[in-house]
Amino acid sequence: MEQICMQIMPEMKENLKTNKGIIWQVTFFFLFYWLCHSVSGQIHYNIVEEMKKDSVIANIADDLELDINKLSSRKLQIVSHVSEKHFYVNPGNGNLYVRDRIDRETLCGSAATCSLIFDAMVENPFYFFNINIVIQDINDNAPVFFHDTFTIEIVEFTLPGARFALQSAEDPDIGINSIQTYKLGDNQYFTLTETKGDDGSTFPELILEKPLDRETQSNHELILTALDGGNPVRSGTVLIKIVIADANDNVPKFTQNVYKVSVNENDPVNSTVIIVEATDTDEGTNAQITYSFSKNSESIHHTGMFSINSANGEIQTNRNFDFEKIKNYELSVQAKDGGGLVAHAKVLIEVIDDNDNAPEIIITSLSTSIPEDSEPGTVIAVIRVNDQDSGENGEVDCQITEKVPFELNLSSNRFYKIITTKIVDREINSSYNITVVATDRGSPSLSRRRTIRLEISDTNDNPPVFMKSTYVAYISENNLPGASIYSVKALDPDAGDNAKIMYSVFNTNIDDLPVSTYFSINIKTGVLYAQRSFDFEQNKEFKLQVTARDNGSPSLSSDVTLLIRIVDQNDNAPKILYPPPENGLTVFEMVPFPSEPGSLITKVVAVDEDSGHNSWLSYHFMQVSEPFYCIINKHTGEIRTSRAFQEKHVLNHKVVVLVKDNGVPSLSSTTTLSLVIADRFQQVVPKIISHANDGNVDSNQQLYLVIALALISLLFIITIMVVIISKCRVSKSPTTSFSTSLYPPMDPRVLSMYSDGTLSLPYPYNFCVTLDSADNDFTYVPPHQNVPVENLIDTDDLGHENESLNNPLKTKGIEQVSHKLYIIYHILPFKT
Repeated sequence: MEQICMQIMPEMKENLKTNKGIIWQVTFFFLFYWLCHSVSGQIHYNIVEEMKKDSVIANIADDLELDINKLSSRKLQIVSHVSEKHFYVNPGNGNLYVRDRIDRETLCGSAATCSLIFDAMVENPFYFFNINIVIQDINDNAPVFFHDTFTIEIVEFTLPGARFALQSAEDPDIGINSIQTYKLGDNQYFTLTETKGDDGSTFPELILEKPLDRETQSNHELILTALDGGNPVRSGTVLIKIVIADANDNVPKFTQNVYKVSVNENDPVNSTVIIVEATDTDEGTNAQITYSFSKNSESIHHTGMFSINSANGEIQTNRNFDFEKIKNYELSVQAKDGGGLVAHAKVLIEVIDDNDNAPEIIITSLSTSIPEDSEPGTVIAVIRVNDQDSGENGEVDCQITEKVPFELNLSSNRFYKIITTKIVDREINSSYNITVVATDRGSPSLSRRRTIRLEISDTNDNPPVFMKSTYVAYISENNLPGASIYSVKALDPDAGDNAKIMYSVFNTNIDDLPVSTYFSINIKTGVLYAQRSFDFEQNKEFKLQVTARDNGSPSLSSDVTLLIRIVDQNDNAPKILYPPPENGLTVFEMVPFPSEPGSLITKVVAVDEDSGHNSWLSYHFMQVSEPFYCIINKHTGEIRTSRAFQEKHVLNHKVVVLVKDNGVPSLSSTTTLSLVIADRFQQVVPKIISHANDGNVDSNQQLYLVIALALISLLFIITIMVVIISKCRVSKSPTTSFSTSLYPPMDPRVLSMYSDGTLSLPYPYNFCVTLDSADNDFTYVPPHQNVPVENLIDTDDLGHENESLNNPLKTKGIEQVSHKLYIIYHILPFKT
């Protein structure tokens, strides 16, 4: 059958692929599939008892037409705990061997047939079959008499033809090997005959051939021999002593030749089984009956289990019954009167089974782990149930107690398969405890449970998941390059490599520059680092796409949007648009002499490139002449008259206006105004010209100084460029920018110190982070510059306290120019 399944199944599968729409073919395929995976059979073997240990009975593989090369992988095994004591199978060659000596009489007693039935099974596919070993009897037991000597008392005037029952011999063998005939020794008074009982048993009897004369001979001794039909013939003998006595002409008689009784398995010791009774019509001592067992071989007749009251024939138990060991007892009892006459009867005792054995659950095949994407119908385990009781007490029902995605599938009357009913999810349950309960149908019922633990192995079926759909991070402008600015986190409910997450930033361009020049991310931790210092006035917001990808196969990923918003700092001083502070000249404003108090004279206009509070401007007078007749609006910058002018008042007033923002610290700018009070401009022309001439002299001197400084700076820059070009030609070292996959540990003590100023971007530049404090390529330390270390890379491992000073460096004019030149000189020539 197995070969038929293996030949036909592939052809049916191929036919289904080409004819998917035919419903009857699909139905027939599944029916044939179930038949092939549930097929079973039975084979018979005949053996003789007393086979030697390790003798070969037969080759199971050949008889079942199994492939011997696949026996080991298919786990050929015997699954009966009873037969395992007597047989074993070699999974390599399929031979069935005798484990130990087999005695048919011990196993089956006097039963007509003796056989051992057990199960064998193979896997992949699952296939079980019954093996019936019939044990054939050999003549290994000689006939045995219960007593070596048997005494008969015969009244001397007994007439010829009288019959006297003799003790029968017992032979545990069966059939031709059992007792076939009896033989009596030569004598002149007696002959031997055999009488058949109702149950087919044979009893030898003596027949008196001629009268006895006690006075002539009071005793006779005869040899009775029992012969079996074996080859060679075995025999047993008993000595019969015949005592000639006075007349006792009535033999005791039982009320029944065969007594049948049933007892419960749980009857207590010393309980009465039955009372046998015999009567004798004689009188006196010839009528006094004594009861006894006529056979006492415990291995066969079980008299050690019972005792009989010699006076009243009551049979009682000496031990507890065990239905699973012995189901029936056969006792031979005799009643003997005072004259020596004996009557025989049989007592057949049937033991009624009690439900005293709980079912057994035996796991014959088990998978301790399955992947979570296993298809429904996957076999988890194959179990066998057994109950030593009989009838309903031995009928067993199995079930799974928990609500789990598994079920029991009955393969035969003793085998169950535990299979999956749906696809399991390791992220919901990583393991299951499957409790199988076997309950018999006895009253009261007995049960036994066994728990099977099943682990669910992980498959990569869950992508990483971010906690938010969009992340927003805030970073102050003028930040320190290389500092960590934010951290994203994704979770993956899978396990092992399937849960290991790597982070990356989607490679887009920002202002025509790759994202790697602005940001980098730690592929393991998801920490985002700034690659440069940002300027709020140039870039207010960045939008990045962060990808989290697991290490499974195939790999799964998910994306999240990260918005990085630059927070403004007060790094721009107010810029005065009017009056324009150009050429160092003072702006003149004409104020009509008859102006009323509150009249608008002029308005100072200023702007601030910062935003928010940092761009809120206020206007103030710093230097005014005394007396002064004007006021300035703090919020609008409007300058108005505060009172009417008099003839005696000064016609020309010089004021310095201070414009400052609301940042911390506050930044400011100043401008100078000259207010001319007159009805006509001709009244103050001479003074204005004089004042202008004085201003021109000072302005010319400043102009000369600026020109000289510009020439010196130009020469210095040319010198630096020549040095840079020469070094580049010598080194020819390629520069390398930061990538998102490299994050060496970094000691913040070796970072360069940076000013608060905003670089004029975009300028492409490279930033180098050394791996050790001794490997400094350059160090730029402006005086009184503070570098906060709380945002630097890996500062948690340094063990240093964060330090912060509150006096940032402000550079202006020539110091700012030289500062930029210093950076160009010390950074650009070095390798990155």
